[in-house]
Amino acid sequence: MRTDDLDYRLPQELIAQRAAEPRDSARLLVLDRRTGAVRHRVFRDLAGELHEGDLLVVNDTRVLPVRIRARRATGGAAEVLLLEPREGGAWEALVRPYRRLRDGERLDARGLAVVVLERLGDGRAVVRPEAAGSLEEALAVAGEMPLPPYITERPADPGRYQTVYARHPGSAAAPTAGLHFTEPLLDELRARHEIVAVTLGVGLDTFRPVGEQQLADHPIHSEPYSVSAAAAAAVERARGEGRRVVAVGTTTVRVLETVFGSPGGELQGRTSLFIVPGHRFRAVDAMITNFHLPRSTLLALVMAFAGVEQIRDLYRTAVAERYRFYSFGDAMLIQ
Repeated sequence: MRTDDLDYRLPQELIAQRAAEPRDSARLLVLDRRTGAVRHRVFRDLAGELHEGDLLVVNDTRVLPVRIRARRATGGAAEVLLLEPREGGAWEALVRPYRRLRDGERLDARGLAVVVLERLGDGRAVVRPEAAGSLEEALAVAGEMPLPPYITERPADPGRYQTVYARHPGSAAAPTAGLHFTEPLLDELRARHEIVAVTLGVGLDTFRPVGEQQLADHPIHSEPYSVSAAAAAAVERARGEGRRVVAVGTTTVRVLETVFGSPGGELQGRTSLFIVPGHRFRAVDAMITNFHLPRSTLLALVMAFAGVEQIRDLYRTAVAERYRFYSFGDAMLIQ
């Protein structure tokens, strides 16, 4: 597949700058993959669109305020974006200005120090954050939520870039399909459906644009995931009973296809599964997702699930109907 097959035209004003308020007032575009039928709903109508007995699977990862604006000993500005923890208190991070920073250099940011241990190339480095208390407490003071660059308005409430069911800290980006859920909506859904959680620490590579001409040449980095024994049993039970497994978000899709898409999938590990058109879905029957950037691996995944031309048509419809796009935008249910 050529990367330019992932292109589409989007007016700038359709890039959502703030989340819907309340969360479940976002619009919901429903696609029936078999018939091509499209319905325009509101996210709070989700319960009426699901099938009786559906199992919903969410990603309960929690985003930390890992964007750190710091100062060098020279007084110059620096920025650190923590991506993923390593052993011994170290983290892999993106750092700027990359070429000027030196191994061993110490950066200071309002009670939090970051030591550059080793530069890795491509703007990445291994760093060690140092704080008097816990790192999470220090980040609450010195860090910012790592919003995507196309969001130019910083939300007054950082919690809007967090799902209401976020539990396990460790993501550099939010699993944005889950941003539309509210506690009352979850209560309504639990009355008719089982809901379980898996965890995948979302890295920035998930959202990195594809620069290669051929999609197959794009390297996708691995991300850590975990599935509890109880969640695994619920998925296996639903599959055995012929009930649908509905994945909330592309990150959840990757976990489910990694663990349940082939025999012997481990419940914990790292996944580098790259889902592109031609992939045979074995674990996921329906998907809730947002509208994704062009030339992204996420759009390739959605095209793999529903068909390249069908998704192209759907995105044209979404633009014509003035849906809001990307992280703070509206949602789709593809079933």
